[in-house]
Amino acid sequence: MSSSLEGRIGVVFGVANKRSIAWSIAQGLHKAGMKLAITYQNERLEQEAKDLILSLPGAEALQCDVSRDEEIEKLFAQLKERYGKLHALVHSVAFAPADELKGDFVNTTREGFRVAHDVSVYSLIVVSRAAAALMEDGGSIVTMTYYGAEKVVPHYNVMGVAKAALECTVRYLASDLGRRKIRVNAISAGPIKTLAAAGIPGFRKMLSRVAEVAPMRRNVTPEDVGNAAAFLCSDLAAGITGEILYVDSGFSTVGMSFALEAEG
Repeated sequence: MSSSLEGRIGVVFGVANKRSIAWSIAQGLHKAGMKLAITYQNERLEQEAKDLILSLPGAEALQCDVSRDEEIEKLFAQLKERYGKLHALVHSVAFAPADELKGDFVNTTREGFRVAHDVSVYSLIVVSRAAAALMEDGGSIVTMTYYGAEKVVPHYNVMGVAKAALECTVRYLASDLGRRKIRVNAISAGPIKTLAAAGIPGFRKMLSRVAEVAPMRRNVTPEDVGNAAAFLCSDLAAGITGEILYVDSGFSTVGMSFALEAEG
């Protein structure tokens, strides 16, 4: 088996700028040889995202707002026409209204809850359904989650609940699509400086704390995540599906006693 992705075609959702995790993953897949179509959300993000995407030789930039079924349908019609088939899909999309990440979780609004789950969770289902129709030879679907899905992280609030739903969705999709030789997994990355993360109060303290406590005594890098995604899309991960792969310098393994010891 090989880690090479030569001759394979993938679509990456979620590039907004050079700090996007989706961009790091796109770079990792491209480095491994995959031909890529990369999406950006809307016209507001078009110029910056397009310039970035087209800097990868052979990559194509396409617009797709995953909260709009008509845009998803249009995108996959374009992919079918241009490539005929797909081998990989990366879903690096998440959103909750900024006000939902402030104050107490108990004050989550009905609309904030709906939006967070629609954009961050349901979108994986709908793009997976569309991609599966083009994965004639099987394939790999990868999404992004975070430790806040299983433990309380201050100010992560409704996004933590949405990520928990996302992880459960990974398992159900893996069950449905496994018979078609399509694998579905998630990467649970440690905190990374992205535009979205900047909206979480206390994020800098979070980075500092992880670097102090994690077994590797460092924060995870975008390249770490990109390499992990390339692995999950390669034949080396042929027997892995329905799983959450932690790429967090070991932080998720640390218990309270270790944390207190690290404090001295």
